[in-house]
Amino acid sequence: MRDLKKGWKAHGRGLRSSHVQAGRRRVRAAGQTLGALLLLGIFLAGCDDAVTGGPWTGEGPPPPRALEASYFGGGVDLSWELDARWQNETFRVYSRRSGQASYVLVAEVTSCTQGVCRYRDLNVQPNRTYEYYVASFSARTGLETASEYAVEVFVPQAIAPQAPGGLRTAALDGAAYLSWDDRARAAEDFSFYRVYLKGGDGSVLLLGETDSEGFLDLLVENGSTYAYFVTSVDSQGHESQGSALVEVTPRPDFHGEFLYAFEDRPSLSGFRFPDSEDTNPVLPGTANDRDFRIEADAGGWWLVPGPGVEVHRSPIATSALRCGPAADAGCTEVTIAPSSNYGSGDIGLAPGFSYVLRMPDGAGNWYHGVVRITHTGFAQDGAIVIFDWAFQLQAGNPALTPAEGVPGLRRN
Repeated sequence: MRDLKKGWKAHGRGLRSSHVQAGRRRVRAAGQTLGALLLLGIFLAGCDDAVTGGPWTGEGPPPPRALEASYFGGGVDLSWELDARWQNETFRVYSRRSGQASYVLVAEVTSCTQGVCRYRDLNVQPNRTYEYYVASFSARTGLETASEYAVEVFVPQAIAPQAPGGLRTAALDGAAYLSWDDRARAAEDFSFYRVYLKGGDGSVLLLGETDSEGFLDLLVENGSTYAYFVTSVDSQGHESQGSALVEVTPRPDFHGEFLYAFEDRPSLSGFRFPDSEDTNPVLPGTANDRDFRIEADAGGWWLVPGPGVEVHRSPIATSALRCGPAADAGCTEVTIAPSSNYGSGDIGLAPGFSYVLRMPDGAGNWYHGVVRITHTGFAQDGAIVIFDWAFQLQAGNPALTPAEGVPGLRRN
C-alpha cells in the first residue's frame, strides 16, 4: 500500500464553535435579592473596569461558576458550571443591551447536564452588544447569588453564505449519493454543509452535516423516490438558502455499486465479482479472496488488484457499461476483454473509463470482469468510488456482455 498523502479537505465534521471569547465584567458575589441585583445593574452601567465584590459569604446559594458566552447562528449561547455545593437551586439569566442602565430577567434555567448549565438567547438584534450574568436562586430562602462577573457578547449582522450549486444524485442499490460544487467553500468563513430531505407533505428533515462536497444516504428503500437539498453554513452559524431540489429513486442493480477508500473504511473497501445473486460482492479490503480494493491519496483514487489478480494497464473510455437496444447511437462499451497488457500494479481511476480485470482459476485460465467508474468523490465519512460492473462466469471466455439472466450479472 502506498504512503498516504491526504491532500484533500478533512472528511470529519469540523469544529464549528470558533467564537471570540466574550468580555467579562465582575458583579457582586454575595447573596442578593432580585431588587438588589437590578440596582446593581444600574451601578455596572457606568463602570468600564471589573468590580469585585469579594468571596461568597454563604448567605445565599452557591454562585454559578465559569460563566461563558458566545454568538452563533443568530443567538447567544451561555454556559456555566455548577458549584460543588449546589443543592438543586435554579438559575436566573439576566441581560441588558449596551446603553441600557438596568439588567432584565430573561430566563430561568431549572435543569443542567453533567455539571454544566446552558441557555440560548434568540431575542437579540444585530450590530448590538449584550451583557449577561447568571444568579443562582433558592426558592427556600428567596435569596440569589450572582456570578462573579458578567459576560459581554457582540451580535453581528447575519449575512447568509452562498448556497451550494450543481447538486447531483446517483441512484444506488439501497443508497443515494449526493454531490455538489465547492463554490461556497471559496468564502473565508466557510464551515460545513447541511443536507436535508424534503417530504411529499412539505416537511423538511435534517439528515446530517459534512465538510465535504458529498453525502451518502444509506437510510433509503429501493423503489421509493427521495428529494434532497443542501445548504452551506459559515463559522458564525449563518446558513444559506437551499440549493436546487433534486430527486432520486434507488433501485437494485449491478449499476451503482460503491466502495469506500481503504484508508477511511477498510471493512467496506474490497470487492469480489460474485458468482451468485446471493453473494455480497463487498468485503474487507484485507480479505485474501478480494479481486480488488479501493485506495485514495493526494494523487487521486486507485484500484489495487487482489492477490493473483491483474488489471489491464490501459483504461478504456466508455459511455456505458453495456449498450442495449435503447442506447444512444454513439454508445461505447467494452465487449471483449483485451488479450494482453495486464499487470498487478495499482491503477488510477477516473469517471467515464472502464477497467478490465482478470482473475486466475487455478488451472491456467482467467476469469474476466470489468468495472466502469461513474463517480469518485467524498461522502460524509470518507472517500468513495461508485461504479458499474459485469463478470463473465466462464473461465477463459473474454466476452464481457453475456445474455440477460446469466447468474452473477445482477444481485439483490
